[in-house]
Amino acid sequence: MSKNQTRKPLEIKISTVVAVAALLADTDPAKLSSALSQITGGTPDYFEDEFTLLDFSALSPIPAPGTINWSALISTFKEHRLHPVAVRNAPPSLEEEIRSHGLSIDVVDQSKQFELTPPPSPEVPAAPIPEPVAPTAPTAPATTITANTMVIDTPVRAGQRVYARGADLVIMAVVNPGAEVIADGSIHVYAPLRGRALAGASGNSDARIFSLSMEAELVSIAGVYRTFDEGWSTTLAGKPAQIRLNNDSLDITAISLK
Repeated sequence: MSKNQTRKPLEIKISTVVAVAALLADTDPAKLSSALSQITGGTPDYFEDEFTLLDFSALSPIPAPGTINWSALISTFKEHRLHPVAVRNAPPSLEEEIRSHGLSIDVVDQSKQFELTPPPSPEVPAAPIPEPVAPTAPTAPATTITANTMVIDTPVRAGQRVYARGADLVIMAVVNPGAEVIADGSIHVYAPLRGRALAGASGNSDARIFSLSMEAELVSIAGVYRTFDEGWSTTLAGKPAQIRLNNDSLDITAISLK
């Protein structure tokens, strides 16, 4: 029997998928489209086909069954390259019609989800969480977990995704562009950080991100995030730095090694 004939037709693996959470204060497609255009500044590729959770916690009152145009609502997000996959904080009265439109009911906690909000500052605009990774996405090898710390000794390549669940993440090698590192605690990179780093993924606002050479594409702490499409400032690019959360904004400061 050949190798291909012995392979299972299907394997199911646990995968943590990061999604954008859109907090809706209204369900009118026109108003939502206008708000999305304001967030993106009219940039057509601002979002990159991210999975999206529609969060109804800000709706007051909750719409009655049959009053939401789900087809138009879903199409509005897709027009802005956001793909609704589930609804969070929906009342039981809406669950049947939510499922009838191909959406799931999100009943998990707020771990590893990120709010879709306007940019925190004009100098460094916010951006969506990066594209979701398929369940078969590779993970970085040579990992060790001890005392609530995951240690990575090898480079994290583009397309790889490392998640330190309930732990800090320590990386001793480069995080390449297109790679994604996530931790429920803090992230320490003793090498260039050039990919995406998401600390405090379960809502830990005290988490921090450290790197000996800060060049990240995107950073996030407890759901507050920034992207650096236009690069880092000359005072911080490629230099030791730390990132921490201060209220609802990220503070990025240099680290002196002297």
